[in-house]
Amino acid sequence: MTELSYNSVTSITLAELEEMLGSDAVTVDKEQLDKYGQDETEDLCYHPEVVVKPYNVEQVSELMKYCHHHRIPVTTRGAGTGLSGGALPIKGGVLLSMEKFNRILDIDTRNLQGTVEPGVINYIFQEEVKKHGLFYPPDPASWGSCSLGGNIAHSSGGPKAVKYGTTRDYVLNLEVVLANGEIIWTGADTLKYSTGYNLTHLFVGSEGTLGVVTKIVFKLIP
Repeated sequence: MTELSYNSVTSITLAELEEMLGSDAVTVDKEQLDKYGQDETEDLCYHPEVVVKPYNVEQVSELMKYCHHHRIPVTTRGAGTGLSGGALPIKGGVLLSMEKFNRILDIDTRNLQGTVEPGVINYIFQEEVKKHGLFYPPDPASWGSCSLGGNIAHSSGGPKAVKYGTTRDYVLNLEVVLANGEIIWTGADTLKYSTGYNLTHLFVGSEGTLGVVTKIVFKLIP
């Protein structure tokens, strides 16, 4: 099997990314490349060529569309607490950090749902839903610092998984940007629907290989 070929980031690429996302969202600073070239996986470091930090789904869509057209590899990163190397940019290229996607958008107490962006920290989300008399069970060991997007990528569990299940059991719907920049929703904001394939479960646990999650609708329990 022939290995796929990729293009490197050039000065022209950097200029176009800055025009697309803003200069404050694009960095090639060596200290930043060092930081984003590793996660909690032991003794592994792969430097990206550039780190980008978009703040809305439209910017992610434009970025993915651009990199898809120019054959530049993209690696998505959450909080960088993973132990599987899923956030390591082994092909170089663009490191897409989702840290600015850090808003809790809605806590729906009537329908027992929470809508969040993937950069929200697990612990912060749990504390917020608790204020409304609700409960979000998945509690990975790094719950104080890991992001919900990373939990989606790994279908994270934790001690409560024995009784309550893993992240997969609490995801109703995902807004995802595909590799070509297309924005889709994978399901519906309901506990039951009967149309099509279960794309939501396909994306949960895929470690960022199928698309970039930009919004998450969680099921909550009392």
